[in-house]
Amino acid sequence: MTQRAKIDHDGPERSDAGPAIDAGAELDPVHPVKPPAPRFKPGGLLTAEVAERVARGDVNDVPVRSSRSTAEIVRANVFTRFNAIIGVLWVIMLFVAPIQDSLFGFVIIANTGIGIIQEMRAKKTLDGLAVIGEAKPSVRRDGTTAEISTSEIVLDDVIELGPGDKVVVDGVVGEADGMEIDESLLTGEADPVLKKPGDQVMSGSFVVAGGGAFTATKVGRAAYAAQLAEEASRFTLVHSELRSGISTILKYVTWMMIPTSIGLIISQLVVKENNFKDAIARTVGGIVPMIPEGLVLLTSVAFAIGVIRLGRKQCLVQELPAIEGLARVDVVCLDKTGTLTEGGMDVTELRPLGGAEPAYVKKVLGALGESDPRPNASLQAIIDAYPDSAEWRCTESLPFSSARKYSGASFSEGDGENNTWLLGAPDVLLPAGDPALEEINGLNEQGLRVLLLARSARELDDADVAGGARPTALVVLEQRLRPDAADTLRYFEDQDVKAKVISGDNAVSVGAVAGKLGLPGAQNTVDARRLPTERAEMAAVLDENAVFGRVTPQQKRDMVAALQSNGHTVAMTGDGVNDVLALKDADIGVSMGSGSEATRAVAQIVLLNNSFSTLPSVVAEGRRVIGNITRVATLFLTKTVYSVLLAILVVCSRVEYPFLPRHLTLLSTLTIGIPAFFLALAPNKERAKPHFVKRVMRYAIPGGVIAGVATFVTYLLARAYYSGPDALKAETSAATLTLFLTSMWVLAIIARPYTWWRVGLVGAMGGAFLVVLVVPWLQDFFQLKLVGVTMPWIAVAVAAGAAALIEFSFRWVSRRFPA
Repeated sequence: MTQRAKIDHDGPERSDAGPAIDAGAELDPVHPVKPPAPRFKPGGLLTAEVAERVARGDVNDVPVRSSRSTAEIVRANVFTRFNAIIGVLWVIMLFVAPIQDSLFGFVIIANTGIGIIQEMRAKKTLDGLAVIGEAKPSVRRDGTTAEISTSEIVLDDVIELGPGDKVVVDGVVGEADGMEIDESLLTGEADPVLKKPGDQVMSGSFVVAGGGAFTATKVGRAAYAAQLAEEASRFTLVHSELRSGISTILKYVTWMMIPTSIGLIISQLVVKENNFKDAIARTVGGIVPMIPEGLVLLTSVAFAIGVIRLGRKQCLVQELPAIEGLARVDVVCLDKTGTLTEGGMDVTELRPLGGAEPAYVKKVLGALGESDPRPNASLQAIIDAYPDSAEWRCTESLPFSSARKYSGASFSEGDGENNTWLLGAPDVLLPAGDPALEEINGLNEQGLRVLLLARSARELDDADVAGGARPTALVVLEQRLRPDAADTLRYFEDQDVKAKVISGDNAVSVGAVAGKLGLPGAQNTVDARRLPTERAEMAAVLDENAVFGRVTPQQKRDMVAALQSNGHTVAMTGDGVNDVLALKDADIGVSMGSGSEATRAVAQIVLLNNSFSTLPSVVAEGRRVIGNITRVATLFLTKTVYSVLLAILVVCSRVEYPFLPRHLTLLSTLTIGIPAFFLALAPNKERAKPHFVKRVMRYAIPGGVIAGVATFVTYLLARAYYSGPDALKAETSAATLTLFLTSMWVLAIIARPYTWWRVGLVGAMGGAFLVVLVVPWLQDFFQLKLVGVTMPWIAVAVAAGAAALIEFSFRWVSRRFPA
């Protein structure tokens, strides 16, 4: 039998206190040992008592950070594996070669600085938004209730709780009005626990029904979930295919670099036995371009800029890869209330049933509204329409629960008569086939929300209190549609993202609202009570339909799992406590800023402006990041492939390495570095696709191999053509021309589809290289001077052939190995 707290409006709450235990005992989240309940002060602490506790350090001072510290950002950007390798090579080059051969080191310093600055900007945005989104618990002090920051809570503070509120410190319940607390975030048990005065509450749990107040017994680091909460709120890297794919690539690059570099060092020292410094310079010139150092940096910068852009739109990204995750989503599950509709509602009609007096019905509704200290949107609309006359005394209350679908209260009506009233979903309170349901369905089909007021012949603490309840009136409510909801649904449809409306409301009403917003399939609404329980069968029904009503919180969770089992990447939006379990299990959880603290705590993305229309911006930002990083990764890894291949060919041929570091610094800057930065930040609406490594390497390998072979062919032809003391410079210049033109063609392919600025970007890079070739002091600085006419034109011809081959191979790969 369900236990409910007894409330006397003329006196204190009456309920059995729990057993006494030691307040200092260690807590077991599954089987907590109860300390003795501290003396509960209904009015809270006095100002002097608060000051005394602050002075002795009994404050909830757990530092909560939403991002990495400045020191961590600097350390992460500076102390990387590739920075260490390049740093050592740079120091060597400073001693053995001119400054122009050490330019690659300055580029790394600049890139690292850019990475630090961008992430610091993202940190500032993220930290600022985290403060905006932080919940402020209601605390009683000096007999009044005020919202304060969680860090200002002190030991023995009295903290009020209502539906959706998160328990921020450990404590003991002092007041309880049907308060049910979900401790699943701590224990894994999804069933809510009814709490009575004297019961323990733990930080990390949250209220799903009812309300009350508790006394803080453990604050700061002493609270059970403090360490977990601190860790969870820090900068985190959830699973990201982009990051894990890049890590995989870098791992293989490292293993390829080791033997290739050793072979190159030995071969150059043997070939250049009479010029040690030049041998070292050309060896370093062969090793440095193997490292795709800018790829990791550019990925971090792209994510960081994404956070800044979304932050300007009042979107808090709690975990950076969530931007990427939402871009991969192909199904988005939407809760109707708070997402498609605004929070407020209006009573449009009251229909008495069975000859009930309208004036009496209004008095009942007013008393029901007064009985709930934390009304939901529906009850608030009733309170606004029918204020309480305060003539009746509430003797017992049953708060609304999304699992029950109704609330209730018992009243002493002043004439000696006691009645129990229920208010909730008609199709739950009425038996199937009841004549009133036909009338209700007609209203639901118009998109109206209908609540049934019924008189129960049973006590509220009866498990079957709704059994045999007599219908008394219908309360017709109209929900306010979000003005931007229709456009947002249309965006998802255009982007081939399936929208599923999953609501606890009446199925017909939900379908009508979805229909008003133009959601495809809204006419075929499914009542979730008839959904199959077997996962595969449920997944099939979910794929075929778009609107579901009368969904319980557990069903929402099951529906997310069923969609995932069918290969879908699922995003779940919501703002109420009934959405928490589904938000936790979805690939990406999206919460409204005005939603409960519990939903904001488990969501990866919080829409602080409560605007559903922000979601397309998040999807677009994720697609921009993923699509552009995939593009520019091809540039970086093409360079790695041709660098490794050139080193192998040089070792096998026992010839001098054709390039000095300055040559490849120039090529990398013009064909990769500068273009990649602009391309990575460009608009990109292409839908995110899986298999990042496969998608990148299928182009990088043929592109790099062709570029490497073409460059080496030109180098060998030049070695045969030129002779004399300055032959090596001429040979290097010819090889550099071929490699530049070939790399430029790869860039031209990656830059498609062309826009004016993309064409301008490619043209500017080509113009910059031409300036280097014709300006005398730049020729000397980079040791690039084309000698004669024949060999330069041969280099161009080889590059043209390589470009045609790259074009053909890329098109063949797209057809043969589609990703």
